[in-house]
Amino acid sequence: MSLTFPPHPAWVRTARETIRTLLTASGHPELTDNAVLLTSEAVTNAINACAAKNCATPVTLHAGWPAPTRLRVLVHDEAPGLPTTRAATDGDEDGRGMHLIACGADAWGVCAHGPGRGKATWFEVGGLSS
Repeated sequence: MSLTFPPHPAWVRTARETIRTLLTASGHPELTDNAVLLTSEAVTNAINACAAKNCATPVTLHAGWPAPTRLRVLVHDEAPGLPTTRAATDGDEDGRGMHLIACGADAWGVCAHGPGRGKATWFEVGGLSS
C-alpha cells in the first residue's frame, strides 16, 4: 500500500487512518495503536523537515508485510538532512518523534540510499520472528 501527499500537516490524519484501515482489513488490530502512533510521528517529522528546508515535493507513505504478522512502514521525503533522536526537555513542544519511534518499534532506521533524493524513515511492528 502506498500513499503520496503534499507535505502539509493536514495529511497526518489521513496517514494514520490509512494505517488503521490497513490493519483492520488485514486482521491485525493488536498492532493498530502502536503502528498509528509511530506513523503519525514519522509523517509529522517528514512534513516538518520539508517545511524547515522549504521542500515542496510530496511525502510518500509505504506499508507492507515482510512477514505474516510484521508490518513495515516507510515514510519518504526529499528534504535534505537526516532525522536524529534528541533529548527533549519538559518544556519542548517537539523533538520526541524519533525517540518514540526508537522506543515503540521492534526495528527502525533511516536510510538515504535508494532511488531518488531524500531519505526514508522506516519502522516495523509485530515482532521480528517470521
